[in-house]
Amino acid sequence: MDKPDKWACVNLMRFNQTKSNVLHLGLGNPHYQYRMGDELIASSPAEKNLRVLVDEKLDISHQYMVAAQKVNCILGCIKRSMVSSSREVQCWSPQHKQVLNLLEWV
Repeated sequence: MDKPDKWACVNLMRFNQTKSNVLHLGLGNPHYQYRMGDELIASSPAEKNLRVLVDEKLDISHQYMVAAQKVNCILGCIKRSMVSSSREVQCWSPQHKQVLNLLEWV
């Protein structure tokens, strides 16, 4: 992490260490601690990149739960604003049964 820190100093910029986290991937990862300048960079069990939340096991199932919660909120708003509604719902075909059950619950 020395090169980005040196680049920032040369260009009269600073990195915000509170917004920087390390995501340790893999089972055999030794979980080294990294520094940017004199300060340690915090370790994180999961990080969001391109709106996808990925954890250290590369599992994105938490992302499905977050999406289901958002959809439930939106459906609640729609339900409260509609006088009557049909019970017919269309959905795509997910690959995992757990995801299918979660989406059917919504």
